[in-house]
Amino acid sequence: MTPYLKKLRIILRSNIFILVLIIITLISILLSSIKERKSKYFGNEKKFICIIENIKNNRKIDLDCGEKIDGIGINDINNTHIGDIIEIKGYLKEYDNNTNFNQFNYKDYKKLNNIYFKLYIDSYKVIGESKSIILNIKRKIDDRIKYLKSYNYLKVFLLGDKSEIDNDQVSTYKNLGIIHLFSISGMHLSLLLELIEFIYKKNNIKRSIITIILLFIYYLIVHTVSLLRCIIFFIIKKINQLLLINLNRKKELAISVMTLIIIKPTLIYNLGFYYSTILSIAISLYYRKINNLKSQFLKSFYISIIAFLFSLPLNLYINFEVNILSIINNIIFIPLITTILFPLSLLTLLFPFLDDLLYLSMNIIEKISNLLVNNSFTFIFKKPDLLLIIIYYFVISLVINNKKYLIFLIALLLIHYNINVFIKESFLLAFDVGQGDSLLIHSNNKDILIDTGGTYSNYNMAKNILIPTIKSFGIRKVDTLIITHGDFDHMGEAINLVNNFKVEKVIFNCGPYNDLEKELIKVLDKKKIKYYSCIKELNIDKNKLYFLQTKVYDNENDNSNVIYTELNGYKFMFMGDASVTTEKEIIQKYNLPDIDVLKVGHHGSKTSSGIDFINEINPKYSVISVGKENRYGHPNKEVLNVLEDTKIYRTDQDGSIMFKIKNNKLIIETCSP
Repeated sequence: MTPYLKKLRIILRSNIFILVLIIITLISILLSSIKERKSKYFGNEKKFICIIENIKNNRKIDLDCGEKIDGIGINDINNTHIGDIIEIKGYLKEYDNNTNFNQFNYKDYKKLNNIYFKLYIDSYKVIGESKSIILNIKRKIDDRIKYLKSYNYLKVFLLGDKSEIDNDQVSTYKNLGIIHLFSISGMHLSLLLELIEFIYKKNNIKRSIITIILLFIYYLIVHTVSLLRCIIFFIIKKINQLLLINLNRKKELAISVMTLIIIKPTLIYNLGFYYSTILSIAISLYYRKINNLKSQFLKSFYISIIAFLFSLPLNLYINFEVNILSIINNIIFIPLITTILFPLSLLTLLFPFLDDLLYLSMNIIEKISNLLVNNSFTFIFKKPDLLLIIIYYFVISLVINNKKYLIFLIALLLIHYNINVFIKESFLLAFDVGQGDSLLIHSNNKDILIDTGGTYSNYNMAKNILIPTIKSFGIRKVDTLIITHGDFDHMGEAINLVNNFKVEKVIFNCGPYNDLEKELIKVLDKKKIKYYSCIKELNIDKNKLYFLQTKVYDNENDNSNVIYTELNGYKFMFMGDASVTTEKEIIQKYNLPDIDVLKVGHHGSKTSSGIDFINEINPKYSVISVGKENRYGHPNKEVLNVLEDTKIYRTDQDGSIMFKIKNNKLIIETCSP
């Protein structure tokens, strides 16, 4: 060995090298955090020259227009190809922050990936083809598989893109705790390495260099963080072996993670990075213990337990629930994916006649997953804060090293699971559901949902907004779902909610049931959920909801349930879509006190919120649930003038709004776009 290599070995072994690497990593993070992230576009541009980098379903494409932009609304998507240079006419729109509490922030996520705009495409034409070698390889792969029946899974395992898989199926994989198996990572990399070793049998530097080059080309095609982490770890491991440095696995991992952060410092804000890195570190730390187990089943079982425990805090933070059976699910699906789907995907790329076999295998795995998800054993937890996550990892580390500490983990889980019993809260949450209404009352662990909102698109708002947000507060059931009236924007998501979340009973308004309400009643009957209509009072523990509107009118809006309640001394009133006619009846019939929080009627329409009614109830705060740039022009300027003496909150401007009662004080929080 040359003197230079000897010196290099000494340097790489030393703790000073690790210390220098830590300092460089911290500097990279600091520089990244102070770096201004700004688009080259102003947002008012109308014409663009872009390269198509990826084609997704729902008429979406990934574009390089001098910077990365998400293209939306492309027509004739089958006539476009990866690598096409296109001239686009359209308009840009910035991503919004999440407007409902505890939801994923796409704006921050996209910004960290240097994506600032969505480009809505009015028209386009192909004017050329990119000379990029990587895009040409990706294009050839995509063109070869795009007309195959198993295209959606081929795209997952070959190109790292899950956009073609049905959203409900993705949700199923998430609920089972196996979604990580559908991301290109170490599992897939190990199979590729075995394939390269089979083709090129000599174990020397030349093979290692060829392998690294091929892996980097593959990374440039699929561009996933988990794959980059695995490649860096592979390179460091090879350097360690070839130079006889004798670094242990802990140091290999530490150097790999720090190198990855130095290359992409924004990863420290990426939850997926933490998820894959923590799991890799955990499995590596207990690598010897796993290898000492005799049977393959015990090895798989032990790996599944480690993966389950170390992913538990992050799962609770991201999904607010945990499926205990995910340990078993991983044992079932890991061999199915690693020995069937992924290898068969590679073979189908080479031999397309295997498409039918892959399609059959894919359907079998989907049916197994759908069967298991219907029998899952899931527990819902309140979203943990950073301190609780740290405590979880400390206790989990103790448990892995000594089983006697398992009692501490069980105790921690029980306390967390019952946190709402120990720390009681009262709040009103107005969801941002666009042009619609949905409000949650939480008081003494009783939960009342007033309306569900409704959207005319295929977007499942109950599954994507209402249910995850409700779960994030540690709420496991809706005690009462109140439908103020039968308009779609108030109850359009009711069936989706009832089908996907536990609802104890449903309250309808006065008057005959319309078609929407009848459809919901069919589902309620099937699920044996009790329902009532035209009631006057509803008990919520020590509080009551008073239904002030029991007269039957000839239109659905005036038949809206109008509800009054008090929470810890604060007075709330919810108007549904009740008009001025109903308002006059109410102030004649009842001697109403001054209202602290008013949910304004009919989204601020001029048919509601008459000046006499507002003067009578004298609200301190007014909530208008309204869609951004809605076609109805809500809220009306005259109504805003009537409400000018109140503090107005609007879901289109403020996002979801929470009125929290703490220490007898009303605390207001918003989730602004």
